[in-house]
Amino acid sequence: MSSPAPALLDRRLLFFTGKGGVGKSTVAAAFALLAAEHGKRVLVIEVDAKGNLTDLFEHGPVGFEPTEVHPGVFAMTMNTQDSLQEYLKLNLKVPVLGRIGPVARALDFVASAAPGVKEILTVGKVAWEVREALEGRADWDLVIVDAAATGQIVAQLGAPGAIRELVAVGPVRTQTEWMSELLADPAITALNVVATPEEMPVNETIDLVETVRAELSVPMGAVIVNRVLPELFTHADEEVFDAMREPEAVARLSASVGTGASAVLDGARLAVSLRRTRAVHLARLRTTLDLPMLYVPYLFVRSYGLRVTRMVAEALGEELGL
Repeated sequence: MSSPAPALLDRRLLFFTGKGGVGKSTVAAAFALLAAEHGKRVLVIEVDAKGNLTDLFEHGPVGFEPTEVHPGVFAMTMNTQDSLQEYLKLNLKVPVLGRIGPVARALDFVASAAPGVKEILTVGKVAWEVREALEGRADWDLVIVDAAATGQIVAQLGAPGAIRELVAVGPVRTQTEWMSELLADPAITALNVVATPEEMPVNETIDLVETVRAELSVPMGAVIVNRVLPELFTHADEEVFDAMREPEAVARLSASVGTGASAVLDGARLAVSLRRTRAVHLARLRTTLDLPMLYVPYLFVRSYGLRVTRMVAEALGEELGL
């Protein structure tokens, strides 16, 4: 049975993951907008570098430097070379001038032999921004990460632990220790999973939660179920529709309103079928996972941008009781 809605906006670091195509980026952007509308200064970090997160705020692409894309919302896109350069300069005190192409290529080679090296640059940048904010050196009230998909998120969040197993002493190990502590703090961090009420996303969500709890110390936040269809018709309505599909009734309807009557009835039947099918997957999520569930309705709109982001933010606000 699902738990009550969590106070997610009271955390300082929110990761959002999910199977590709479920609306992970939209939900991450909506949370950022919701937090900003409640007076928080938010940094949104796009990890997979698709470059379309800022489209949800109707803003152009951004780079590694945080850029304001909406009042109170700043966005940046992860870049391996820029992240490495910053890591060397800030954490290991190595002066870096100009481009570091050869070093970056060496990093790619090492990463293939030692899993976790490349991921640590991403998690390290995220954790560094949060720590800077906690210690008063950055203005972020909340850092939101449009993280890797379900297939890669465990390796990404487990990177500090993986590096710690490889490095016994030194500055690199020291860095991974405070990162691990920050990621494991339930007062600071929450990993949230976005799903849709369909078989594959539900299966991946359940598997991911079990894996995270078995292999990581990162606290879970909530499951956000996106594109939930409304219950438009009751069982009594279905009986009426069935009666209206009788040949004599169809003939009378067609004579009164035209040939579109059958298409409307077909649409009603499809809506009922889709809702009932998805309800099975919703029920499985509720009974299998002891996590808070937040529901975002299916948006019957064709637009894509700030309007949709705001609609999702409003739905999430209602779910969170804000």
